[in-house]
Amino acid sequence: MGLPGAWRSISPYQNLINPGSCKVLEGRRPCSPYSCGLSMVLLLVTGTCIFLCVTDRSLLSEQWGQVSREWSGPNPAAPTAPSQNTEPHTEPHVDVHTEVHAKFQWEAPGPYHVAYPRSYIFTLDEPDACREEDPFLVLIVPVAAKNLLARGAIRRTWGNESLVLGKTVRLFFLLGLPSGKGSERLQADVEKEREEHRDLLQSNFLDSYRNLTIKTMMMLEWVASRCRNASYAMKVDSDVFLNVQNLVKMLLDPKTPRQDYITGMVTRHSVVVRNPNSKWYMPVDVYPDATYPPYPLGMGYVFSTDLPQKLVDVSRRIRPLYIEDVHIAMCLKQLGIVPTDPPSRSLFKAYMPSRFNRCHYASVITTILDGPARLLQYWSDLQKPAPPC
Repeated sequence: MGLPGAWRSISPYQNLINPGSCKVLEGRRPCSPYSCGLSMVLLLVTGTCIFLCVTDRSLLSEQWGQVSREWSGPNPAAPTAPSQNTEPHTEPHVDVHTEVHAKFQWEAPGPYHVAYPRSYIFTLDEPDACREEDPFLVLIVPVAAKNLLARGAIRRTWGNESLVLGKTVRLFFLLGLPSGKGSERLQADVEKEREEHRDLLQSNFLDSYRNLTIKTMMMLEWVASRCRNASYAMKVDSDVFLNVQNLVKMLLDPKTPRQDYITGMVTRHSVVVRNPNSKWYMPVDVYPDATYPPYPLGMGYVFSTDLPQKLVDVSRRIRPLYIEDVHIAMCLKQLGIVPTDPPSRSLFKAYMPSRFNRCHYASVITTILDGPARLLQYWSDLQKPAPPC
């Protein structure tokens, strides 16, 4: 719609340019120079406020959107870039009690999957250990930060064997971050322990049973980036008796593969547990098959050091399950690698007879014990000069 005829020849801003020109227009009350100027000032102030309000709301929305993205984490339904640990880390030491805890507690893709891959880092590391010592075999024990007694018992028993059958063996413990009451004090104790023994590795994920798959994958990342010069590595649980002599003897056998090799207590056609009350319950919609692919039980398995990088790479295409040895099974299946049976199935045992038998323990590679005290007791007996059998 056009302007009224009397306004067509007059600029809307004419009264500001020449206040004295205000006149009666079509019966309207004439404006004074004061009222015309005041009206325009109010108009400018109102417009400025509206502009600033809209701008602030847009900026605030953008800022909160960024905060929301940072705290909601990557979309767990879509794989993200895997951890990049192919070179020694140069990141500064972070405050693991506040910054790291706050950042990683929210990563929960669901009750049956874990937050991997992610850009985890090692807050405690020994990046040069393998390069300086050139070990034949690297032993890595995933263990909770609070389990100091287990670490101490291992250091005093099978973990103290650094030269076996002429081959260098190196031991490391792998930890996640402690949580809950007293975690700051516990973390400080861990850092002191690390300074004393130089055998602790720690990554910035929260340490829990449900995160064992993350711990296992970080172990593989570490071996792939730090110890590729070793011939073999072994993942061994903290409650396991390990006969390192028998292990090295098996690995030195010419029949033992040097590549794409993984062995232990290999299970085949393991039935998927569908009982919701079970610790290992797996719903059909998460894993529809009736059985799992072949895999070595997580209590202890040894592998050639070409394998970790392959497992890390293939894990990008797999949503990792919280049952860590089953996740390894799925990765191996994707790679087309079948676990190798040991020379004798009696070498890797879940449990031994309840009564101690020197002959039994002298003939195995691994078996599970019921605590550090038992390991110290049995190890002491096995060191006696008398023949074990």
